[in-house]
Amino acid sequence: MRSSIAQFLRYLATERNASDLTIKAYREDLMGLVDWLEATRGNVPHPSSLAPQDLRTFQAALQEAEYARTTISRKLASLRSFYKFLMREGIAASNPAKPLRNPRRQRKLPHVLSNDEVGRLLEAPPRESIAGLRDRAILETMYSAGLRVSELVGLRERDVDCDEQIIRVRGKGRKERISPLGSYAIKAVDAYSRKRVRSPKAESLGRDAPIFVNRFGNILTTRSVGRMLEKYIALADLDSRTSPHTLRHSFATHLLDHGADIRSVQELLGHKSLATTQIYTHVSAANLRQAYERAHPRAN
Repeated sequence: MRSSIAQFLRYLATERNASDLTIKAYREDLMGLVDWLEATRGNVPHPSSLAPQDLRTFQAALQEAEYARTTISRKLASLRSFYKFLMREGIAASNPAKPLRNPRRQRKLPHVLSNDEVGRLLEAPPRESIAGLRDRAILETMYSAGLRVSELVGLRERDVDCDEQIIRVRGKGRKERISPLGSYAIKAVDAYSRKRVRSPKAESLGRDAPIFVNRFGNILTTRSVGRMLEKYIALADLDSRTSPHTLRHSFATHLLDHGADIRSVQELLGHKSLATTQIYTHVSAANLRQAYERAHPRAN
């Protein structure tokens, strides 16, 4: 089992050109099955010996452990891809994960900030320090372009065109898209770029150097951006549910609130499927309903 998993991960890296994050997710999902087999059976059988019922029992164990439905669905998808690869390589004769049904999804509306709350958050970083200018540029850029944190930390200097007010974003599956960048974000990035001192490493990389770095000149991690945001959430006195992804949710919802069409929002977010973007139409409709109930004299 372990050697088959290693072979599959090599295939993802070399033939599918999968990102490090994608490979890490597959590894964690498949090793979760290995750990469960060791705990319940005391051994890890060859993957070809597992039947659909074995994997149904594994799925039930995940549900008992109260894993989120989306997490269980992702783990099942990883198993299907793994066995599809094994069948192609002649290691397994069938795909025991194929008959498994994903748990029914529970649609949960994402947490979104109001325009005023976004403004408070974006104004929270101080303007007097390099770190404050960097953090302001980070928040402005995330909200202006609706970026995932992984997309933000991956930005290079060559990806930003201040004259055209656009950025090149590398999204999931290393798919690239061009996104507009608002004037506030452009000004914030420019203010940070003028004040920061580029490290020798950045100088050697030239325009391939990362835009946002820590005080040692190294590229930021997604976790460090998360910790930074937690600080400003507290300063701005925002809901504790606010996360780095909240700015992306707010970006999409505010566009729809102000008349953007859903196809354009899909393109801006880099969503492969329109169904993924449609969740924001529900949020936008909920916001309209709340505004109606607050303002209309005969709403209640």
